[in-house]
Amino acid sequence: MTPELSALAATALIQLAAVFWSQRALQSDIGREGNVGTRENLEDRLSDYTKRLRRALANHTENIGLFIIAVVLVELCDAHSVFTALCAWIFVIARALYLPAYAFGWVPWRSVIFGVGLLATMAMIIAAFF
Repeated sequence: MTPELSALAATALIQLAAVFWSQRALQSDIGREGNVGTRENLEDRLSDYTKRLRRALANHTENIGLFIIAVVLVELCDAHSVFTALCAWIFVIARALYLPAYAFGWVPWRSVIFGVGLLATMAMIIAAFF
């Protein structure tokens, strides 16, 4: 498995951790019965912490797509290099740090961490052209 594909697999594990973390916080706020229900009109019942975790999960989900594209381009273009591997793992580290940064309100570090991950992804896409 290439380093880029390994990083993609690690990103999937981060996604899974984000889902479980968010769901655990949700259940803490609304209880088991609320969690297995329809979850309609929850906003007023959720703690700020749970709301941040849900937004962090949504952000992570939104950003995985671009990273998948970067990995697929590197793989299909056979553009593997130390640079693309490093970028892929920088993305993984950034996303792993982004979740607690968002959950615990690390301002402005959350935005810095997001930017690092985005730049690493864009660098991979650009590298696929060369």
